[in-house]
Amino acid sequence: MAHEPVIVAKKAVVKNRAVHLELADGSTHSFPVAFYPRLAAAKESDLKSVKLRLGGKALRWEELDEDIWVGHAVIGNYPGQLTTSRRLGRLAAA
Repeated sequence: MAHEPVIVAKKAVVKNRAVHLELADGSTHSFPVAFYPRLAAAKESDLKSVKLRLGGKALRWEELDEDIWVGHAVIGNYPGQLTTSRRLGRLAAA
């Protein structure tokens, strides 16, 4: 059974209500805070307190009690939204 690649961030910053990630492979990824309810409701000053955890595999906002897996964010696995693979699975089952 093949293992999914581990996606690791080297840097995370929040600017203009979006999270910007610099990944270990040199690529970048950004997503709007609106995709996460706790982040969407947060003040800009609280959003800027993001920290990398677990060797860059997770994002943490201590004041907001929010944790996000970097890999989930990069593949678009946002709360309340279907990922592409889950969408395809539902279509195949229909």
